[in-house]
Amino acid sequence: MTNERLGEALRLLGIDGPARRVYLALLERAPAPLEEIGEAAGLAGAELAGAYAALVDAGLAGAADGTGAVVVPVPPAAGLDVLARHRAAEVEESRIAVGGAFDVFRRQRLAASPGDLVEVVTGDAVGPRIRQAWASAREQIRQFESPPYVPLAGATEDALATLARGVTQRVVYSRASLEHPGHLKDVIEPCVRAGEQARVLPSVPVKLVIIDDAYALVSLSIREADVHHTMLVVRPCGLFSALVALFEESWSGALPFHGRTARPGGLAPADRRLLWLLAGGASDEVIARELGVSRRTLFRRLSTLMARLGAANRFQMALRAQRSGWL
Repeated sequence: MTNERLGEALRLLGIDGPARRVYLALLERAPAPLEEIGEAAGLAGAELAGAYAALVDAGLAGAADGTGAVVVPVPPAAGLDVLARHRAAEVEESRIAVGGAFDVFRRQRLAASPGDLVEVVTGDAVGPRIRQAWASAREQIRQFESPPYVPLAGATEDALATLARGVTQRVVYSRASLEHPGHLKDVIEPCVRAGEQARVLPSVPVKLVIIDDAYALVSLSIREADVHHTMLVVRPCGLFSALVALFEESWSGALPFHGRTARPGGLAPADRRLLWLLAGGASDEVIARELGVSRRTLFRRLSTLMARLGAANRFQMALRAQRSGWL
């Protein structure tokens, strides 16, 4: 290792310039009197004594004998461990300090300019901002999902990549999501199989994506999302807290469905899709269309599932299917 690289390694461990020069001189000349080491390092007096003391404190240097007249570098293992832990602690303290300073700045800035709490994104900027949001998630994404959909190439791949990074995704789908042609098969089911936690309600109040506890993307209403192509970016504030509470309340009352089964053998994917659509409140016409079967075939399959579950009607079938882990 060159002196330059070694010096940089010592710097990263918190050893200052004079101490680094003394340590390099020790490696070249020790064992030797401290004054000789200082001469090689270009130091003397109090500056030399301080640099040498720093190396002793770091566990990198010491006396060669009991008199202390001659100094040497010492095996660095223990000293380097202490330095590394100390450096890590300093970095963590610095991270907290910088983060705290930014929080103070943000509070002061937002107090002075409340408009910074909410950003309006419109038109062609909506799609890229949504993709940026998914890529920025680190812990969890909470979402209300319903048509109309912004045409966004790669949206499903973005969701799958986010799941693959270990980000938790909880999504409440509207009945319209399940009824949207091809959406269940091409979008919802792949994400559920990849680990998404999905639930369904007859309708959702807004199109909403909450990224960690950092910000939310929200439409003013389902209709306005279609007409105006407008999205709000809401940062932590009272409105943000209300959106989080709205999601959690809706999540607790929504019907779960997932892509695994509790019974050996489970269900065929088409039958599971049938139950999901039925539980979501889709009409017989929509279910038959999504499954690509006639209404007559649909009724026959419903009768088979009801018999398999020992159910007397559709409501009882949905209830028993949920208890069996089929929804």
